[in-house]
Amino acid sequence: MKTCQVVILNWNGADMLRRFLPSVVEHSQAFTTSRGESCSVEVVVADNGSTDDSLTVLSSFPSVRTTLLDRNYGFAEGYNRALAHTTADYTVLLNSDVQVTPRWLEPVINYMEEHAEVVAAQPKILSHASLHEHPHRFEHAGAAGGFIDILGYPFCRGRVLATVEDDHGQYDTLTDIFWASGACLFCRTQAYHDAGGLDPAFFAHMEEIDLCWRLQALGHRIVCVPQSEVFHVGGGSLSYESPRKTYLNFRNNLLMLYKNLPARRLWWVMTCRLLLDYVAALQLFLTGQRKNAKAAVQARRDYHRLRRQYRALRQQLQKSYTNPLPATIKNRSIIFAYYLLGKKTF
Repeated sequence: MKTCQVVILNWNGADMLRRFLPSVVEHSQAFTTSRGESCSVEVVVADNGSTDDSLTVLSSFPSVRTTLLDRNYGFAEGYNRALAHTTADYTVLLNSDVQVTPRWLEPVINYMEEHAEVVAAQPKILSHASLHEHPHRFEHAGAAGGFIDILGYPFCRGRVLATVEDDHGQYDTLTDIFWASGACLFCRTQAYHDAGGLDPAFFAHMEEIDLCWRLQALGHRIVCVPQSEVFHVGGGSLSYESPRKTYLNFRNNLLMLYKNLPARRLWWVMTCRLLLDYVAALQLFLTGQRKNAKAAVQARRDYHRLRRQYRALRQQLQKSYTNPLPATIKNRSIIFAYYLLGKKTF
């Protein structure tokens, strides 16, 4: 028998639990895999030291197992602690602001069952705001599968920088991707642990991209299975305009590149990023987003400070990698294509 745990990390998200946990409980039931094995499903909420009435809300869901963490460890370390003793074959990291749909688990787990080399996956992720609209719109964080460009900038099938597409079925093909969204990340539990889990120093943002890079560098595949779809609110913990989000995205992206890029590419990528990050900070400043501009500059300073602490880990990772530059890294610049060529879709 196969086992699957759907793990929701919650921090002061009582309202989100009221809205979205019922759909998770309703649609996360045991099923029979394509190989004829039964797969049991357990829903777990790991509470990251909430101070609102989250625990009161959870008491009304007797089938949901609750794991209590003593404080807010952030997204990355919170999930590491929540998964520390998990023995399920599959774990789904699911944001608390996601509405799932009937049979959402089956297409993804069935594909992973049939392809042992696939260790992580995501469904099609659509914007919850478009739930009752036709066509639906993709959600910024994941859409129909994530990639990075040659300079480390993340984008998706369905979302390039600030441009988000409507879903007309144009990305309904199952495909290999570079990263699966942490909003709804399926993974083989053992592979998660073997790769070291999420980097706790990241706290939040980019941590799933870093994990997916490490998984692929070890020789595994990651896919998007659009036959499964979920609806994500997005921006539940930090708004898209938050300086804290800007800081974490800039800093963690640089740390991810430093950890994972091979030496032959690291120097010139970081040289390009030095220029482009300060151009981005200037653009934020000139458009009145001064706190975000300051956050971008501070992120670069803190990256340089933290880089020394990551030196030994970088060396360890590079020695373990069999494929440090997966084919799912796109050998083009989305910044160049987006702003100079006007190419704003995948």
